[in-house]
Amino acid sequence: MRMFRTILVSAVLTALLLSGLTLFAGKKLVYGYVTPGPDTWYRRDVEGFQYAAEMAGVEVVVLNSDYDTEKEISNINTLVNMGVDGMCIFSFNPNGAFIAARECAKAGIPLVVTDNVGQVLASDDDVVACIDFDWKGMAENVAHYIAENYPGENIASIMGLFEHVPVQMFRERFEPLVEELGVNKIVAVRDGKYTPTVAVDQAQDLIESGYDFSVLFIFNEEMAAAVVRMLKTRGLLNNPIKVISTNGAPYGIELIKEGSIKYSISTSPGWEGFVSFLALHAYTQGLITETDQQILLPNTPITPETINDKTKVVPWDIDPVWIELTKTYFPEYNALGLY
Repeated sequence: MRMFRTILVSAVLTALLLSGLTLFAGKKLVYGYVTPGPDTWYRRDVEGFQYAAEMAGVEVVVLNSDYDTEKEISNINTLVNMGVDGMCIFSFNPNGAFIAARECAKAGIPLVVTDNVGQVLASDDDVVACIDFDWKGMAENVAHYIAENYPGENIASIMGLFEHVPVQMFRERFEPLVEELGVNKIVAVRDGKYTPTVAVDQAQDLIESGYDFSVLFIFNEEMAAAVVRMLKTRGLLNNPIKVISTNGAPYGIELIKEGSIKYSISTSPGWEGFVSFLALHAYTQGLITETDQQILLPNTPITPETINDKTKVVPWDIDPVWIELTKTYFPEYNALGLY
């Protein structure tokens, strides 16, 4: 009887142990994502991250900071206190990424940083990777396009949020290069705050204040689309004001096709979010061990030759072409076994 009990207890313990191992092996990972605000670019970045997460069976907790620095810090701490298995932060100010790096390092949580232009890599705290676009290269593309196509014409700029690092990086290259090329002059730079109504107000003020310009650079197509509508109603679009922008958003593509936006550059936030997830997941799964990586996604000028090519003008909305592009540019992040 004692031997029977011993065998029974042993069998029960073994079953419990195996069950525990199964549960542990099947534990659903939870990643946190801190997003800076509600505008379309940020939503698409989150959707790209979530698209990859769904393929991997990972739960994502998204917290929106609404451009509030205190709320952003609170969101970081909330995710850390939850004990998430990994985190991505898209901060609208440089300090947010540094704070996230510090807090995640203390908690042992792998962190990926989006759109920080690699600044957080100077931190004493390691992050898995910084994912971004080549904002300085983008500035060079725009400056050269204006110089070659509109020599002698003055430029006014409506940027995104002045505090946003990509905006700062773009300006640091764009404004000196325009001066260096010597064929155009920037007469005004305004903060559009990534808000279409603010961008329209700024554009109207530039016109009504008597600034002499005929090229209007607007940092993203969401703002540009609103300004285009205003210029059309005032009979100023393309005569004399030409609009140039960036992003390659779906609505921007249509405006480029009709000639309302003269030039833009493809930068897909959806694909950026997709790659952000893959970099984080590849690290948590042990496929890569390197930290402090800087991952720059390619940006492509939108021309009549490229406008219908998804591998050049990358879709913002969820699209399987992201898998093909990731295989081409970042084959080491095959965390989902898709290729």
